[in-house]
Amino acid sequence: MADDETPNPFNNPLFAQFQRAMSAQGPLQWDVARQTAMMSATQGRTESNVDPQRRISVERLAAVAQMHAADVTGLAVPDPTTLEVVGRATWVNLTLEAWKPYFAALAQAITAAPESEVGDDDAEEPMMKMLANMGRMIAPSMLGMSVGTLVGRLAVNTFGQFDLPLPRETPGRLRIVVGNVDEFADEWSIPREDMTMWALVHELVSAAILATTHVNVALRTLIIDFASGFRPNPGGLSESIGQLDVSSGDPMKILDSLLSDPTVLLGAHRSPAQDRVAPTLDAAITAIVGYIDHCVDRACARVLGGESRIAEAVRRRRVAQSTDRIFVERLLGIDLTPERVALAQQFVSGVLERAGETGLAQLAGRPGSLPTPAEIIAPGLWLARLEG
Repeated sequence: MADDETPNPFNNPLFAQFQRAMSAQGPLQWDVARQTAMMSATQGRTESNVDPQRRISVERLAAVAQMHAADVTGLAVPDPTTLEVVGRATWVNLTLEAWKPYFAALAQAITAAPESEVGDDDAEEPMMKMLANMGRMIAPSMLGMSVGTLVGRLAVNTFGQFDLPLPRETPGRLRIVVGNVDEFADEWSIPREDMTMWALVHELVSAAILATTHVNVALRTLIIDFASGFRPNPGGLSESIGQLDVSSGDPMKILDSLLSDPTVLLGAHRSPAQDRVAPTLDAAITAIVGYIDHCVDRACARVLGGESRIAEAVRRRRVAQSTDRIFVERLLGIDLTPERVALAQQFVSGVLERAGETGLAQLAGRPGSLPTPAEIIAPGLWLARLEG
C-alpha cells in the first residue's frame, strides 16, 4: 500500500461478517421495526385484555353496521362474524404484515447503490467509501426504526385497519381497536356505542371499497411506484446528525428529532419519477377518501340519525399535522391535508349534482374509473370520460 493511501478499516473479514449480520433480514430489519412499533404503541407496558362485555357489545353492533354498509355501497362487505376486537399490540403486528409490500419497495429503493457509485469503486475516495459502507450497513436497522415508529404512532390513535386508505393485498378480517375508539369518544363527549357504530361502519365501507379489484390494484400499484421512486442520498444521514439539537440532553427527544424526517434519516431523496406519480396518486386517494366518507355519512345517518358530529370530529383528527401523518406522506405519498379533504368533498358533491348516487358509485363499480389529476378538480370531465 502506498504511504499516502488512506487505509480503509472496513476492508477486513470481521467488518464483513458484522455487515452480513446487520443485513441478515435484507434491506429492512423487520424485527427492529416490530420492536420499535411495539415500544411506541404500548410505551413498554403490557396491554390488558379487552373486557369481555365490551367485546360482546361491539360484536352485537357489527351486524347492524354490516347491513347498512352493504346497502349504501352495493358491494360485498366483510361478514360481521369475522370481527376481531383487538388492542394496539395486535394491530401493530397485523399492520406491519399487511403493509410489508409498501415498505419492502421503499427499502429496496433506499438501500440500492447510488448511480454515481455503480462501476466507480476505483475512483471513489477511501473515506467516502467508508461512509457509504457504513450507511449501507446501518440502513436496514434505521429503516426498521422509521417504519416501526410510523406504525407504532398510528397504533395509538387508529380505530381499525383503514384509518388511512391503504389497500391490503388480502382484505382479511374486520378489526377494531376498541380502546382507541372509547378514548376518542370520551375525549369528545360522544356516547361510546355511537362512536363504536361509526368506527364499524367506516371499517366495513372502507374494506368493501378498497377490496374492489380495480381500486385495490390501482392504489397498491401507485403507492408502490411512489415508494420505489426514492433515490439514495448517502450524505443525508451525516447532515441530519450534524444538525441535531442536543441541548435538551434527553436521549428520547434527540432520537425523536432524528426520526422526524425519515427521508433525511434514511439517506434518501425524492426523485423526478415520484414527482410524476404523485399527482395521479393524490387524485386517486382524494376520490376514494371522498367516496368512503360519503358512504359512511349515509349509513351513519340511518343508524345514528341526522347530522352526526362524529364525522366532523373524526375529520379534524384526520387532517391534524401530527408527526405520524408526515411520516406517511413522506414515505408512502398519502397526503391527507385539510385542502385535499375539502377537494374530496367538492368532487363528490360535483358528481352527485350531475349524476346522483348512480354516477358516484362508478368509482368502485367500474374498472378504470379513478379520476385523473384534471378530473378530480372538474367532476364533469370525469363523468364525460366514463360516459364516452
